[in-house]
Amino acid sequence: MDAREMALRQAYGHAVRWLASLSDRRVPARASVEEIVRELGAELPDGPSKAADVVDLLATACEPGLTAFPSGRFYGFVVGGTEPAALATDWLVSAWDQNCVMRAVSPAYAAAEEIAGGWLLDLLGLPSDSAVGFTTGATMANFTCLAAGRDAVLRRSGWNVAHDGLVGGPAVRVIAGEDRHMAIDLALRYLGLGKPELVKADGQGRIEPGALRHALAAGGQGPTIVILQAGDIHSGAFDPFAEAIGAAREADAWVHVDGAFGLWAAVSPMYAHLMAGCSYADSWATDAHKTLNVPYDCGLAIVRDPFAIRAAMGLQGDYLIQDEQGDPIDKVPELSRRGRAFTVWAALRSLGRSGVADLVEGLCRHASAFATGIAGIDGATVLNDVVFTQVCAEFGDDERTERVIARLLDDGTAWISGSTWHGRRVMRISVSNWSTTDDDVTRALDAIRRAHRSA
Repeated sequence: MDAREMALRQAYGHAVRWLASLSDRRVPARASVEEIVRELGAELPDGPSKAADVVDLLATACEPGLTAFPSGRFYGFVVGGTEPAALATDWLVSAWDQNCVMRAVSPAYAAAEEIAGGWLLDLLGLPSDSAVGFTTGATMANFTCLAAGRDAVLRRSGWNVAHDGLVGGPAVRVIAGEDRHMAIDLALRYLGLGKPELVKADGQGRIEPGALRHALAAGGQGPTIVILQAGDIHSGAFDPFAEAIGAAREADAWVHVDGAFGLWAAVSPMYAHLMAGCSYADSWATDAHKTLNVPYDCGLAIVRDPFAIRAAMGLQGDYLIQDEQGDPIDKVPELSRRGRAFTVWAALRSLGRSGVADLVEGLCRHASAFATGIAGIDGATVLNDVVFTQVCAEFGDDERTERVIARLLDDGTAWISGSTWHGRRVMRISVSNWSTTDDDVTRALDAIRRAHRSA
């Protein structure tokens, strides 16, 4: 074996052992940053080391400091695990090491992106001629879609932002619900648009169409973007798309939907009603490494008008070999990127239409089981209507809720983190992992009960 093969075999062995440990291991990490630094060694060696030895040192030193994110008992953030075909494909992505920006340079990647993009539009019920870009995650997917929207509404007002920039141009109004995700504010900041105007949301985080309509009318005509969401980060609630988009259309606004995890409701006959009217928006952002369970990193930026995304993201260079049909380079910010579409293709090909629906429905079923189990604990209250994959609960006052969360993390059986929702400290459960089983949920609920008793 040459050095490369020996290193790969070493990595394979460590990866298999790590994955095998997930069913029983403690979910939180066992070691601190300082302990891992000591094990890795802070000083750079004077000379080279064998590749296999480097892999072995990294895996051995880091293993105690790893959080079991891929475990079926991790519910702290909206992060999925890694579906088997997508995981194996991601290894191939690293081995193939393709430059995935142009059709002429990597026809294989361009083909996978074209097919996977078409499958996604079909599954999500979105216009079949929309453009699909593969980004690092939902933040950059939102950025990409909102860049397309910013440029489009300014273009309608006679301003060419690509040529003239933002200074001196018409102000762009951005309106969002008061319970929007913080990634929206970050994307707007990157785009030079500042904080959005906030519109009242109901108790579950859904934007109120009447309040949106009033805000649009009060601001007069001008370049405007309206941001809606599919899946509130606390409640899982979905905005009333048909009414909200109708109001935005009357104001000639661009409508963007942040659907980091919730956009996938469209694939299930049981939950597609939550997405009614969403397909009438102009752009949509989601994360494939959340509900679809492909490896980090993979966001999806979907824009109804392919010209709009290419006008905002495209670039030309004398040395580039560009295709008249368009290239992957035209749809996302990064000039250098991984072959993310390969893993999405693999996950979708492996699961099939029914498998993706089963995945979503399983996550929702587990969330409902959490809500039922917590509601049966004396003194515990489930605060949200559990419509998708999110559960928020409290255990009396803020102080006691914090103690229950702390005891739960000390227990190590499951990772469930805290948050603040409507001014109250809550335990927030996000069910996102394809591998979560009924037994995982039972074990996590038992751990919550133990934490509650000891708090």
